[in-house]
Amino acid sequence: MAFKLDLFLFTVALILSPVFSDLIFSKVDRRIDLTSQIVRVSSTIRVENEGTDVVSEVLLTFPEEQAKHLAHIQVTLNERKGKAKGSAINFPVDVVYPKETPPALKFYSVSLPKGLNQGESLTFDVLAVFTHVLHPFPEKITQADVQFVVFLDTAYFLSPYSVKVQSLSVKLPEARIESYTKLENTKTHGSEIKYGPYENLPPYSVKPIRFHFENNSPFPVAQELVREVEISHWGSIQITEHYNLVHGGAQSRGEFSRLDYQARPYARGASAFRNLVAKLPPRTHSVYYRDEIGNISTSHLWGDSKKTELEIEPRYPMFGGWRTSFTIGYGLPLQDFLFQDQGKRFLNITFGSPINEVVIDRLIVRVVLPEGSRDMSVSVPFSHKQWLETKFSHLDIDGRPVVVLEKENVVPEHNQHFQVYYKFNCISMLREPVMLIFGFFILFVSGIIYMHSDMSISKSSASYLAKLQWDEVQTVITQVQNIINRCLTIHDKLEASLRDLSRTGDIQACKAARKAADASLKELSKELKPLISFLQSSQQATHILPKVEELVAKERDLQERLIVKHTTVVDCYEKKYGGREIENRVASQQQRITALRQEVDDLLEFIDEI
Repeated sequence: MAFKLDLFLFTVALILSPVFSDLIFSKVDRRIDLTSQIVRVSSTIRVENEGTDVVSEVLLTFPEEQAKHLAHIQVTLNERKGKAKGSAINFPVDVVYPKETPPALKFYSVSLPKGLNQGESLTFDVLAVFTHVLHPFPEKITQADVQFVVFLDTAYFLSPYSVKVQSLSVKLPEARIESYTKLENTKTHGSEIKYGPYENLPPYSVKPIRFHFENNSPFPVAQELVREVEISHWGSIQITEHYNLVHGGAQSRGEFSRLDYQARPYARGASAFRNLVAKLPPRTHSVYYRDEIGNISTSHLWGDSKKTELEIEPRYPMFGGWRTSFTIGYGLPLQDFLFQDQGKRFLNITFGSPINEVVIDRLIVRVVLPEGSRDMSVSVPFSHKQWLETKFSHLDIDGRPVVVLEKENVVPEHNQHFQVYYKFNCISMLREPVMLIFGFFILFVSGIIYMHSDMSISKSSASYLAKLQWDEVQTVITQVQNIINRCLTIHDKLEASLRDLSRTGDIQACKAARKAADASLKELSKELKPLISFLQSSQQATHILPKVEELVAKERDLQERLIVKHTTVVDCYEKKYGGREIENRVASQQQRITALRQEVDDLLEFIDEI
């Protein structure tokens, strides 16, 4: 119903549209390619001037709703067979707004290389590329379903001029055709449907046609692509491309079964695409492919002297409505893309995405020039937005100028070369090396000055003398701690001799251990006396001396109680007392020994912290 209402309003607009009668289209051959998500309409038009005035432009007409999806239009001179393809002459095309034309139509003016006199004719080719005009029907499908799409157009060539003879050929994918409009002179050859020829059609003639067919070709749509081209005059160009990709086909509904997909990928995932192919320039190097998680290893790279191809596979198959984000990066040799002309350097590189058949809703190209570049200018073969930014990187002072280009609704036909011109003084290349050399020079000189400078405080000052005294106190305290630790080690040996006595019953060995311990403890006591005397005479040790004295007293108390315990146990063994009676006799001593050992350990730790 909505389509019929739009058709009615469109027909009313055609009735009210002006007729340009000086020109006629004597022959129109139109071809529509529906084999991918991008619709390409190629037309070969022969125009004749039947008026008396010289005509220098030809108008092309599209419905406004269709023109909203027009991504690219190109008009070239129809060349004779055998002429070199690279010599095609492009005609300028501009949007125009003729007087008294309804808003339902959009007009494009094609400027001819020379005016057409009365009776003269000219043949030219028109390529119109449309995006988002294949509508999935049904709009939602399951994993096991194939994808069907609907395309609407007119069998007659829409023109403000009369058309003598015209024909239409529609190329569909090699798949099932659910339905299509059948008119007079309709023929079918496999997946190609032909309409016409139709003769003597008046201006603005329309004949709606509708195609409903299976199309499982990939529908990758980059909702945003940020492409950064960074130039380094030291020999390389670094390309970084950030993709936000979505499958633009029928929305996937229901659950996804990885098992079914792995078992029968072409039956349980016919509408999904599994990989994308990026055609990179020859001699590409340092290629990487990653996403937010990290590097993606499911990619393949191969190439030769003429091209480099990168096949990338997302982490999961892409069904309708599914999204993914990833980054592709690679390096290019500088000499292949940067040139000099009339005192200026210029970058000559392609504009669009290297990935095949991807539609880009919004493309941003950022060309990062070396620091010190000036007088920038850009030459792009189609309309775009443009502005300048500044990017700061390592060792930059003023920042690097960035030329930013933006374009919406980008298709592979936009992957043409564009040029960025700028001036650059070669002396500026020495800026960063000189900064590095100067920085290292300053670092080494500062190190030499520091190593040969006396930064200490004057040796005659009170603070310096106090520091020396405190260093001596610290040394003595460390010695005291070492002696106490050695005493504790001897205590542990005495305890070990008692354990050996209880196990072997060798009283003589236990007495020998006691004798050796007494001798060692006596020597340590002699070493400790002068150290304590020094601390008692030093003013710097006043705040720590009480703790040191307490430590020494606790250790002596521990030593005495341990000797008493040792004597008692040995006497009991000589009198051949039982183990239970021996434990009862030394129980009170053992409790006090354990408590004293803990206090000694705590004091050692406290003194360490000070």
